[in-house]
Formats: sequence, C-alpha cells, structure tokens
Amino acid sequence: MRPSASLAPARPVHFGSQPSSRESRVLCRLGPERTSKPTVATCHSIKRTTRPIGPTLFSTLLHHRSATPTDTKMAIKISNKLDVTAVDVAGKRVLIRVDFNVPFAAGEISNNQRIVAALPTIQHVLAQGPKAVILMSHLGRPDGKVVAKYSLAPVAKELERLLEKPVTFLHDCVGEAVETAVAEADEGAVILLENLRFHIEEEGSAKQADGTKVKADKAAVAEFRASLTKLGDVYINDAFGTAHRAHSSMVGVDLPVRAAGFLMKKELDFFAKALESPDRPFLAILGGAKVSDKIQLIDNLLDKVNVMIIGGGMVFTFKKVLQGMAIGNSLYDAPGAELVEKLVQKAEANGVKIVFPVDYVAANKFAADAETQVVTDEDGIPEGWMGLDCGPESAKLFAATIAEAKTVLWNGPAGVFEFESFAHCTKTMVDALVSATAEGTVSIVGGGDSATAAAKFGADDKLSHISTGGGASLELLEGKDLPGVVALSDKDE
Repeated sequence: MRPSASLAPARPVHFGSQPSSRESRVLCRLGPERTSKPTVATCHSIKRTTRPIGPTLFSTLLHHRSATPTDTKMAIKISNKLDVTAVDVAGKRVLIRVDFNVPFAAGEISNNQRIVAALPTIQHVLAQGPKAVILMSHLGRPDGKVVAKYSLAPVAKELERLLEKPVTFLHDCVGEAVETAVAEADEGAVILLENLRFHIEEEGSAKQADGTKVKADKAAVAEFRASLTKLGDVYINDAFGTAHRAHSSMVGVDLPVRAAGFLMKKELDFFAKALESPDRPFLAILGGAKVSDKIQLIDNLLDKVNVMIIGGGMVFTFKKVLQGMAIGNSLYDAPGAELVEKLVQKAEANGVKIVFPVDYVAANKFAADAETQVVTDEDGIPEGWMGLDCGPESAKLFAATIAEAKTVLWNGPAGVFEFESFAHCTKTMVDALVSATAEGTVSIVGGGDSATAAAKFGADDKLSHISTGGGASLELLEGKDLPGVVALSDKDE
C-alpha cells in the first residue's frame, strides 16, 4: 500500500546571483535531501501562489527533454538480458567492448581503476578456453582522427601487467590487417584494438576544429560495423557508461550472441531491482539545480516510488511556488516554476509523499569560511544569502525517512559537502544509508557527486551499489531504453 500524498518542508541549495564557473558546477549538483517529517503538511494545506499548470505546457516541456511521458517508458525488461555467465565461449573468438577510458597525467595512466574493473569479465572468459579475447574501447575525444595522446598502447602494457599474460596491441581497430591478425591469433590470445574513436564511424559524427559537426558517411559506418563483426563469434558488452550512446561498438556488432559482462550485469541487476521490482517502501532522493532539467526524471520516478525527497537548487523553486518562501539569492527556475504544481498533482494522484527539508544552513557567500546561520521555512533565506546545506532538523528527518525505506535510490548530495561547514547533512544521510543497508535495505547511488560523497565519508564499499554509469544511469532513471542494452540478446532468445 502506498502512503497518502503529502508534502514535507524544504531544503537548501545554492546561490549567489552570479556564481563563478566552479560555483556553478558545485551548486548545480547540490543534491537531494531527505526528510521524514513528524508534522507533515498535506499538499492541499500548502499555500499555492501560482496558477495551476495545464497539461499542454507540461507535455511540451517533457517533449523538449526528448520525449513524452508515454514514449520514454522502458519498452524492454533490463532484467531479461543475457549475461556472460550463460554463454558458451569455449573455442570461440570473444569480442568484448570494455571501458578503458582512463585518465592520464604526464603521459602515464594516473588511475587504472577502469582497467581493474574489467578484469573479472576478461578472466572469466579466459578461464573457459576461448580461441581469443579481443578487447575494444574508446579513450578521450579524438573526434574521428588519430591523436597520439589518445592511443590505447599504454593501456595494453598496464593490462598485460595486471593479467600477468601477454597482450597483443593492434594499431587499428578495423580493416583487413586487423581481421587477419585476429584470425591468426594464438589459442587463448588477448588482443587490444586501437582506440575506436580514431574513426568517425564509431560515434557517427565528429567535431571539426571550427566547432562544426560533420556526420559520418552511412556506407562507411556500415563497413566499419561489418569489420568489427568479423572479429568475433560472441559479443560481450561491459561498458555500461557508454550504453546510452548508439555508437557502432555498442549497437553495430551483428553477432548472434550478445551478452552483458559482469560490470554491465551488475548495473542492470540493481537498476532492474529498483525500476522493475523494488522492495517497498521505495524512496528516491533527487537533486539538481533546475526543475525543468529534471522534469523527465521526476515524472518517471513518480510512477514508481512511494516517497520522493526533492533537494538541490530546485527545492527553492518548489518552496517559493508552494509556500511563498523567501529564498534570498538562491536559484529560482522560472520555467521550472510552471511545472511544480503539475508534479505535485501527479504525486497526489499516485499516492507519493514528497519530502523537502525544513531548515537550512544559509551562507553569506560561497566559500569555506562564509558566515553561516540556520534558518527555517518560516524565516526563509535572508536577502543576499544562499542555502548551502540543510539544517540539523532536516538531517534528522532525512535519516528517519531512510530508516523506513526498503529500497533507496540516491542521486545528489544534500549540500556543498566539500566544505566542512556544509557537509553535516550529507554525512548524516550517508551514515543513515550505511545503517539501513546493514539492515537489508537495497541502496543504489546513481550520481557521480553522490558517489564522491559516499567515498569521502567511508561508505563506498558499504552500500549495495554505486553506479558508474553517469549519463547512462540518468537516462535509465528517466525511463529511456539504452541503445547498448537494447542491442543485447534476451535470455529467452
């Protein structure tokens, strides 16, 4: 049974009138908060200060975000995709799309985590006695041309060290020479192809020096995909972070068996748990600067969750519209303001409780040494000040809400946690998530900044799942089918 619709108070976010570029980056991701409100006001009792929103504007904005509510709902069951554990690879050439897009510093790999993360899939396949393992990846943004600093040659050396097995590096990823080298490879060989994005046909377009985009020739794209297909008998995709891109290596390998690797499988398993069969109550915690930027995400999750915490910069738009709260110099999203009542109406219709913070840590500037004061909804944010964290009462409310949930999807920190003065609420939420997870709650972190916060507070290995998907995770949560997932074989094929 879903709880009756209700609204709890609000939460802080950011902002000076003209934030610096760094401020904008941090503030725009100022994340969700939670609140479990003892004296929760119902939606009907909240003072409305704007006219009701008609469906035309609402659906127009949804369309502007790429799709309407009906055509964004996932048509596929992500839980029904074939994975590497169910595939016979013995004696076969196994073509694996990995994500070796690692950072470099002074010409050296500065963090090999993405290579390490791909090892379980590679080692599993090798243990089954394949004819050869052929690995393909992108690195950086070479825009369809050969750029030496984006070569995967250093990755081949690091992979060889980690696997403790020779790795053959080929200086291209398609063409007759590559096809011949793969066909003549020694039994059990590991081969790494050169950067896929050295060819415009991988992404389908490239940016020119003057900033203009040029599209790849369709016939050349087909030829590129056909050459990739010739390299394998079985296709494995372990690059979830690129699954929302319809790139040739993600959707154009035309082999009869196309399965998820372990990284992809883990992502799909946890998102399927949340989006297809969550244990309830199901809580979503959403942040972000603008309501209009998050409309598709909020709209989709209102069809799935029992409780939704709305935080980040957009909370002030909600509060100003619904309660006439003074928001000082905090962000106000005028286009998003026209969506607020429609979203609240949908929450009421679906029996979803929307929760906001009840107090805030306001600052007189965006800085670690800013003057601060705790203010409530009734006080509002003083003119010239901005909210950079939720207050102590909100932190308690959020922790209580988390404790009641059986599934939690978290996307966005509660404040500017990089500054100690504004880290309390995010840390409280992380601690509550760790405790809930230990008691059996499924906790899923779907945003990069939330993952950073989890790591900062020592919880990155104490939550159920921290997604590495970025844009792919967001599009899944918005209800979209991911091209790279759609392209995988179904279990019952």
